[in-house]
Amino acid sequence: MANVYSERCPAREVLDRIADRWTVLVLGALADGPLRYGELRRRVEGVSEKMLTQTLRSLERDGLVVRHADEETPPAVDYALTELGASLEAPMAAVRGWAEQRIVEVQEAREAYDDRQGLPDLSA
Repeated sequence: MANVYSERCPAREVLDRIADRWTVLVLGALADGPLRYGELRRRVEGVSEKMLTQTLRSLERDGLVVRHADEETPPAVDYALTELGASLEAPMAAVRGWAEQRIVEVQEAREAYDDRQGLPDLSA
C-alpha cells in the first residue's frame, strides 16, 4: 500500500504533480470541457508557453489529460480530462475555492509575520 510519508513511495511523484500550481489551474480550466492550446493559455493567465507545454505533457503522461489532434492542416489539437483526471476535479475545486475564500486571512498572516520579523512590506 502506498504511503506518501515514506521516502521511496512512488505516490510522492503524483502528489508533486497534483500540488503544482499550473496543474491545479489547467485541470480546473479543462473541467468545463476540452480546450485548444491557445484557449487554455488564455484561460490560465500568466502561464508561459513552455510551462503550459510541460504541464500538459506531464498530465498526459500521468493519464490525467488526453491530447486529440484532428487531421487538418494546420492540425487542431484539443486537450481534455480523462476519467482519471476528472476524478480530481472535486478535490482540486475545493483547494481553489479555499485559496479564493481565505486569501485575505493569508495575506494578513504574512503581514503580521513580516512585521514580527522586521521585514519590509513587499505587498506594494
